[in-house]
Amino acid sequence: MRDIYHDELDAIGALLLDMTNRVAVAMSRATQALLDADLSSAESVVTDDAQVDALRADLESRTFLLMAQQQPVASDLRLLFTSLHVAADLERMGDLALHIAKIARMRYPEVAVPAPVRDVIAQMGDVAQSLVGKVAEVIDGRDVALAQAIEVEDDSMDALRRKLFLILLSDSWTEGTETAIDMTLIGRYYERYADHAVSVARRFVFIVTGTMPDRIAAIV
Repeated sequence: MRDIYHDELDAIGALLLDMTNRVAVAMSRATQALLDADLSSAESVVTDDAQVDALRADLESRTFLLMAQQQPVASDLRLLFTSLHVAADLERMGDLALHIAKIARMRYPEVAVPAPVRDVIAQMGDVAQSLVGKVAEVIDGRDVALAQAIEVEDDSMDALRRKLFLILLSDSWTEGTETAIDMTLIGRYYERYADHAVSVARRFVFIVTGTMPDRIAAIV
């Protein structure tokens, strides 16, 4: 019976890693769709989002069943309780990639991102991919040092969003109000994706150490 219990705990960890890998792919494809007017990539993000939702539902079902049947305590209870929050963060990351893909699809066959902000948006996509890649490593290896480093990299996403705003508000912006609104939303989606990655990393610090980091992002 205890072997089955520990197998179920391992399965929950595997589900979190699977979700992380899927939201990483979703963001990669969403960014490609955005920068290259790649409709097939945008459509794949829209189609695959339901799989992330299903994984979260599966994780929640397994977690609640374990809590009810095994009455875990100490580190096991901390893992199960925190995994529910992590799954919510990961699902939201998938939703944010979906929002980006939908903008790319809406603007097709035109490229959604105009030349003046193309480099900034591309960099935001790169940072998002780097962050989610590190999150996968944190989940797989329970790496506290790497989890703490993720927050530092998140600062670069915030800096890129500020840079994006400066371009959008400059007198040289000639791409129109509608495009400016699109870029503002996209910048927000990338920033929130990064914020959720930081939240996952912090929660894994709590899983491993039992101590919650001082700053927990207010994620909605």
